[in-house]
Amino acid sequence: MKYLKLIRYQNLLLLAFMQLLFRYGFLKFQNIFLSLNDWQYGLLVLATILIAAAGYVINDILDQETDYDNDKRNVIVGKLISEKAAYNLYFALNITGVGIGYYLANVIQKPSFAGAFIIVSATLYMYATSLKQMLLIGNVVVALLLSFSIIIIGLFDLLPATYEGNQTEMGVIFSILIDYAIFAFIINLIREIVKDMEDVEGDYNNGMSTLPIAIGNEKTSKIAAALGIIATLILLWYMNSNLMPTKLYYAVIYGLLFVVAPMIFFVVKIWNAKTKEDFHLLSTVLKWIIFFGILSILAINLNIMENVKG
Repeated sequence: MKYLKLIRYQNLLLLAFMQLLFRYGFLKFQNIFLSLNDWQYGLLVLATILIAAAGYVINDILDQETDYDNDKRNVIVGKLISEKAAYNLYFALNITGVGIGYYLANVIQKPSFAGAFIIVSATLYMYATSLKQMLLIGNVVVALLLSFSIIIIGLFDLLPATYEGNQTEMGVIFSILIDYAIFAFIINLIREIVKDMEDVEGDYNNGMSTLPIAIGNEKTSKIAAALGIIATLILLWYMNSNLMPTKLYYAVIYGLLFVVAPMIFFVVKIWNAKTKEDFHLLSTVLKWIIFFGILSILAINLNIMENVKG
């Protein structure tokens, strides 16, 4: 269990679910050819979660003092697992993940695409060693990496199967993946800021440079609220522009109940949030918003199928 906690298995399961959902709840419903078979796509998911797991491990290795200050109950490296064992696990996860990525890049006859896994692995290491200590840079990097886990589906499953005759159709599908990647980026960026507010004391004691440390939790909460309002308005605009005209009313109701309503709850609560418990709750709310937001791709597909039957 200690190793599962170290690699944040719950987050990895959510990541795997997200990638599987896009394949079997969206792409498989489209009348298109996909580059990877089911086994190979499973390897793509595995490579993604292995490299993400390695990122969690190296972050815990280099963040022991900060984690101890923030919440000593959650300290694993140096307490439950030795630093040497953690480093061995880090290298094993990275080598396996990049190796699988290299194999898949050759399967789709685009060996240069293996560089994507190397870049992500290197970025996660840079985040743990230096980027996370830079004001907002670390937050942006983490948010970008989550959104890239959506875009990589298009790179490996759609792009190699695109030719002149299906460019328009593939472009539309790829643009939908990009829309969801942008959604994941915005919400996760807000969540990273909220997590910084939750961990402000430990981060300050260890010389970190985060937004709450620079301007205080009160002002940061107002910025998070403003970002939440912007995200909510974008969601409402997107549903009105893309779902309402195509009569996807069930998907709109789903979005209002499970994505927009929690976002409004977040905006209201973050405005006056002050305690560590408040920020932890709001961070969890944002994680569920990401989950239900990604799940909306299935709601949209089911609504389309219902409309076709009707």
